[in-house]
Amino acid sequence: MGIINRAIRNISRRKIRASLVIIALAFSMAILVSIPAGVVANQKSANDLANNLSNTIGQTGETINQTLNQIDCSLAPSFSGFGFRAADAGTFTPGQGGIGGTRSGGFDPNQFGGGTVGGQFGGGPFGGGEASPMNQTLYNDINNSISGVAAVEPILQASEGSNETVSMFGRTFTRQLTSYTIEGIPLTSDLIDNYPVLSTNVTAGRNLKAGDSGVVLLSENNSAYFGVGVGDTVSILGQGFTVVGIHGTSSASDRLVLYMNLSDAQAVTNNTGYITSLRVFTQTSDLVTQVSTAISTLHPELTVTTGQERLTQLDSLQSTYNTALESAQASIGQTQTTALEEIIVVVAATSLIVLFVMLYTVRERTKEIGTLKAIGFSNSSVMGQFLLEGVLLSVIAGAVGIAIGTLAAPTLSALLLPSVNLFGVTGVRVASNVASTAVVSVNLEIVLLAFGASVALGALGSLYPAWRAAKIRPAEAMKYE
Repeated sequence: MGIINRAIRNISRRKIRASLVIIALAFSMAILVSIPAGVVANQKSANDLANNLSNTIGQTGETINQTLNQIDCSLAPSFSGFGFRAADAGTFTPGQGGIGGTRSGGFDPNQFGGGTVGGQFGGGPFGGGEASPMNQTLYNDINNSISGVAAVEPILQASEGSNETVSMFGRTFTRQLTSYTIEGIPLTSDLIDNYPVLSTNVTAGRNLKAGDSGVVLLSENNSAYFGVGVGDTVSILGQGFTVVGIHGTSSASDRLVLYMNLSDAQAVTNNTGYITSLRVFTQTSDLVTQVSTAISTLHPELTVTTGQERLTQLDSLQSTYNTALESAQASIGQTQTTALEEIIVVVAATSLIVLFVMLYTVRERTKEIGTLKAIGFSNSSVMGQFLLEGVLLSVIAGAVGIAIGTLAAPTLSALLLPSVNLFGVTGVRVASNVASTAVVSVNLEIVLLAFGASVALGALGSLYPAWRAAKIRPAEAMKYE
């Protein structure tokens, strides 16, 4: 009978013991498969997110540099509700320069789809915070009264999403998970042909053009979120719009932004006659300080932000991301250290399991070994017999363990590895096909390495017992009880 047949027969004769050994080794192999897969997934997720943030910051910086003659204006939070028309907000009498008036009665927040409740109106050059609606007619004087102004772009920006309650430092907060942000701008040729009011990174279809109505330019994230493409109809707040184009991210602020005509945005959000911000373009960049000062003097209720101030904000944002990146990399380093320690423990445990089982097997079969040597089996044949049995056990266990590890890698890696803070951008809901967390999967390389390790550990654990079996003298073995 061949050595392989004898090895298989000997294993099958001790089914319960062999099954227990295979189960123990299989779970060791499953862990050996899952840990590297988890480490690789976390490292890849951290690297991808760091690269995305770096690219986004770079693109935003380029965009800001291209708009250094741009001034952003929005209503200061302390002036929330300023300028609401009397029919909706009681009685309002504007004073000099559109401020200093008196307002009696209260405005109806339902008129504005939530009014100044956090999240309905997006605000700020980086898409954060909330903005108050402004009466558009109160700011016509900026274009007419201030020297050096080349154009004024009124904007209505409103975000759609859902609220989430989070607890932090013993306090409870409510934040909005943004699904998409509507940005309505006047689609006039003097604005869209001469100023950077729309995304220039159109990846499919066309950009918006003068006179467009009933159409939208979606971001790639919007397209994935709604599941629509160029030429399809998308429902925005219950109203259908035709998708004429899709744009890629060109700054940190437009990843979730869809563009439409200002009048369409005001109608669909029930904010006719109202805006959330103004972009003022100066004739030259050296007039920015002069014009921004004049706007603040004429309308002190406005928060005025220049391109240089946006660059300062971007530098601060870059510093925050760098700090978060260092923290994430430290967390990844801790995970890798833990993974290495666990792999060492698993390798040692697997080797010891095989070693003790095969030592017990040799002791149990001492008389059989003596009989084999008495009928002419050489030391190398006996050694090969036991070595092969240990390897076969490990091969079977390796196959079972790899199957378990492949299916359960996400669960096992989550249980065995420490949590990794990948400093994801919070408060943003991405489309279902846009990865936002580490995806733990077992690739062919990990499978082959784990299977090779299983065979090697089986051989290593069986080596000493097999050598010991080969050294048993027939005469002594025959006397063994």
